[in-house]
Amino acid sequence: MEFSFIQLLIDFGLVVLIWLVQLCIYPAFTYFEKANLIRWHEAYTPKITLVVFPLMLGQLMIATFLLYMDFKTQHLINAALVGITWASTFLIYVPLHQKIALKKNPIKNSYKLVRLNWIRVFIWCLIFIHNLLFVIFS
Repeated sequence: MEFSFIQLLIDFGLVVLIWLVQLCIYPAFTYFEKANLIRWHEAYTPKITLVVFPLMLGQLMIATFLLYMDFKTQHLINAALVGITWASTFLIYVPLHQKIALKKNPIKNSYKLVRLNWIRVFIWCLIFIHNLLFVIFS
């Protein structure tokens, strides 16, 4: 039960974080002038990485461990969803942040972050609900 509790804590942490990013942080980018956006982005990115990366890594490690130790459909679904968050992060969001850092249409790419980040909002909510239901009904 403790392992499931840790998993739910990490999942819930990511849900809270992604909603803050989606509703407050990324939309705030769109209020900056280009020079200030670039300056703020340089400060913001390493700081948010200190919060996001350990949570994502913990979620990935738990998903991998559960799939390896107890291969069940619910663990496979969880691992697939976690894999999608990692893939989307490195295929969509990291490149958008890199474009902002490289001063390539930073305002336009800020709007893209807001629009496209709904993918991660949906998936992380789905992961949390899936794992919560699994704990409740098992």
